[in-house]
Amino acid sequence: MILTTVFLFCFLIGCIAGLRSLTAPAAVCWGAHLGWLHFAGTSLSFLGHPVTLGLFTLLALVELVTDKLPKTPARTSSPGLIARIVLGGFSGGALAVSTGGGFVMGAVVGIVGALVGTFAGYHVRHALVTKANLPDLAVALVEDVTAICGGLFIVSHM
Repeated sequence: MILTTVFLFCFLIGCIAGLRSLTAPAAVCWGAHLGWLHFAGTSLSFLGHPVTLGLFTLLALVELVTDKLPKTPARTSSPGLIARIVLGGFSGGALAVSTGGGFVMGAVVGIVGALVGTFAGYHVRHALVTKANLPDLAVALVEDVTAICGGLFIVSHM
């Protein structure tokens, strides 16, 4: 795969982590499970294991629910932002490794994507709720679908 395409997908999976932090690694695990991503013989081979798939899928589902709760802090607050940076970097690095590339460059690009996705997602959602007067729940559900479908699209095209 062309290097710029790999980096584009690393950036995009980082953006997915910016929207929903655990959806990105869950999508990577699903990609490995479905044979779209290949980690055999690498230190990331655990991503294709059914236990890892189940764990990340469960955590992603919990995140989808907790995002809708009124006391959930903004994604731009420290704990949420750090999680998005770490998981976006990890997911980007994993995509790079699955193509035979280096983890570090994929992780750096994934981190940039996570930052872009975090702040862009926050501002778009805020604007749609406050300026367009759309219900927050509806906007959040569209964001969920975007993150899930986007993540699966990315890993299926690696």
